[in-house]
Amino acid sequence: MKYLHTADWHIGQLFHEYDRAYEHQQFLKWLLGSLQAEQVDVLLISGDVFDLSNPSAESVKMLYSFLNQAVTANPDLQIIITAGNHDSAARLESPKPLLESSNIHIVGLVEKKDDRIDYEKLVIPLKNKDGTTKAWCLAIPFLRMGDYPVIADAENPYSAGVAAFYAQAYACACSKKHAEEPVICMGHLHAQQTDMTDIDQSVERAIMGGVECIGITAFHEDIRYVALGHIHKAQRIGGKEHIRYCGSPIPMSFSELNYKHQVIVFDLEEQGISNLKAIEVPVSVLLKRVPSVHSSLAEVTNALQQLPVAGTDLQPAPYLEVRVLLDGPEPGLRHKIETALSGKHVRLAKIDVKYPVVNTTGSNAVTVAEDSLRQLQPKDVLEQVYQSRYSAAVPVELLQLFNQVTQEVTQTEAV
Repeated sequence: MKYLHTADWHIGQLFHEYDRAYEHQQFLKWLLGSLQAEQVDVLLISGDVFDLSNPSAESVKMLYSFLNQAVTANPDLQIIITAGNHDSAARLESPKPLLESSNIHIVGLVEKKDDRIDYEKLVIPLKNKDGTTKAWCLAIPFLRMGDYPVIADAENPYSAGVAAFYAQAYACACSKKHAEEPVICMGHLHAQQTDMTDIDQSVERAIMGGVECIGITAFHEDIRYVALGHIHKAQRIGGKEHIRYCGSPIPMSFSELNYKHQVIVFDLEEQGISNLKAIEVPVSVLLKRVPSVHSSLAEVTNALQQLPVAGTDLQPAPYLEVRVLLDGPEPGLRHKIETALSGKHVRLAKIDVKYPVVNTTGSNAVTVAEDSLRQLQPKDVLEQVYQSRYSAAVPVELLQLFNQVTQEVTQTEAV
């Protein structure tokens, strides 16, 4: 049986306030073709289907239109979807009774029976076209507090609880399967030794407060494949071919300018996986950085004016990040950049500004007594902050304006 592993679609996401419905539609159209071209038997979607827990009607329609088209074109296809931390587990599961008649299994909630985790609801048989069970899948969603067992005196209660959860789910699968039937599992979590993108670091990392790393020993050595989601960069974990993040199918930040997005396809046999390969996902809207390195405003303006003009090109305009190096505040910066881009075939998404680096090495740190803080005047604070950010003294004109405002505020308070 052939499997396709994907995750982190984030349908409904805005890219610097631009709607991405076109990109997601193009990806899903491509995925439909790939399912047929690769003759896939099982589609694994490992969480973060939606970007928001309360997705728009358009986003929901996009997902279920894809599912309908997928099973219509491939009647024997099994689809397993697990919830990620961006998904609402209950909302994602709401059409579950209807979809299971089409071999579409959605697992969002960790249900309990008699105050015990009902692992049987998470263990799904994978059947061939004849209806014979050939393997088993541990369909485990993103685990929130209360979902996993409490391990007394654990140094890290989260990682210990998640490891215990996977161990008990695997034991449940073993109680159901025949000896020759392999087991795979899904997860939406942060594994140890993970290489993250800047989006992962700024958004996903903060969710669990930095204690969420799960070691690969949480996955039993006899599990044939671990289909992970949550980290947006495709990679093996711990040097293991069978423990993988497939990554997000569309770019999530400008740091992914030269990154190849992909899905993973593999065959599953009794002995393990074979014919594993990554299939690159075509990028439907390009990312562009101008210039390639941070440069002066004059150089940036000149580079922007060299961009091609909007014409009859039917391709969507690329998202543009403009990189500027400034010596200090630049009033009207965005207006100046937008003026240079007038009529160009791009969409301004981000202006990335950098200032000269302040040398903070050495023993320049000064301890300030409480009495000294009380004696600080607004002008002193302005000068220190400005010097720290721009590596220069406050311009005379700005200082005069600041003094004028300070005097007006003082007079108002006196009245």
